[in-house]
Amino acid sequence: MKTDRTGATGIEALDDEELAGALADAVRGDSAAFASLWRAQQPALLRYLRVIVGDAAEDVASETWLQTARALRDFSGTPAGFRVWLFTIARNRAIDERRRARRRPEEPRDLTERELPGAHPDVANEVIHRSETDWALTVIATLPKDQAEAVTLRVVAGLDVAQTAQVLGKRPGAVRIAAMRGLRRLAENADVQARRAESRPSLDFQSPRTEGV
Repeated sequence: MKTDRTGATGIEALDDEELAGALADAVRGDSAAFASLWRAQQPALLRYLRVIVGDAAEDVASETWLQTARALRDFSGTPAGFRVWLFTIARNRAIDERRRARRRPEEPRDLTERELPGAHPDVANEVIHRSETDWALTVIATLPKDQAEAVTLRVVAGLDVAQTAQVLGKRPGAVRIAAMRGLRRLAENADVQARRAESRPSLDFQSPRTEGV
């Protein structure tokens, strides 16, 4: 089993066979194999959580992996099943985080330099230097919650309709409708339309799959 292959972004890329091998070894307690699973799945997991819990994504991802590590010995299934299980754990932890945030009193904080009177950050410069992924996730996060989750899991995390339905606890038909409505809203978004006019294909919110939204 190869566990040292990385893609152009430096993120470990595992094909289905390698992922299955890493999963089997991780279930048996191999820490290096678990690290391979983490490197392979963490980027998509963080993108999903960025949409769901915003700045708390890193903390919720850590909680997700801690729970996954504790329960992994009892897992039995395919790599696809593992991804559904992982994102289901992440969603449950995200729900817990949102509940905690609602109960948490707002704490006073010091003003940062850019919040001081007279400090006007160069918004255009920030937008230029912000990655397309960050921008896209921010736009998706403006969708209604059910649509944001469906679009993120389908288009960003790469789960199929059935897997997304399992994570969300919904019927596949409801997932398709939510994703379709979310993609339609994105297509009508003024910022998205403006960027499309600039011919940036990476901002085309269309699922590449043919099995349905």
